[in-house]
Amino acid sequence: MKKSAIIGLITIALCVGFLVSLSADTNTYSTFTEASKDPREFHVMGYWEKEKGMHYDALKDANRFEFFMKDQNGKVNKVVYAGTKPRDFERSEKLVLIGKMDQDTFYASKILMKCPSKYNNDLVEVNKDGKVEKYN
Repeated sequence: MKKSAIIGLITIALCVGFLVSLSADTNTYSTFTEASKDPREFHVMGYWEKEKGMHYDALKDANRFEFFMKDQNGKVNKVVYAGTKPRDFERSEKLVLIGKMDQDTFYASKILMKCPSKYNNDLVEVNKDGKVEKYN
């Protein structure tokens, strides 16, 4: 074999190994159940459980925000975020939490929120007389 062919094969093998190592570290969305099995940090997507409320007292501890979230499988867990309550938290549609599970509590290091779009397919129109009609 030629020297250039051997160098080319080694280079290709190294590139393939590098790409495989990158894909192994790619984060995907998990559930609370998956996060409870491993001490690593996970991304958990879900919805705020409004019925269970939230707790944030800026005077007592401004860096502790607690609420309950339902994950994609429907499991509800307590979430503790070591930071201030995010602005417009109540308006968020979906949440992505980044953090770790410890016993029955998820400790979030980051909260990403999807807020409602200002562009809405189901627009309504309010007439001058107060009647509401669907706008197409």
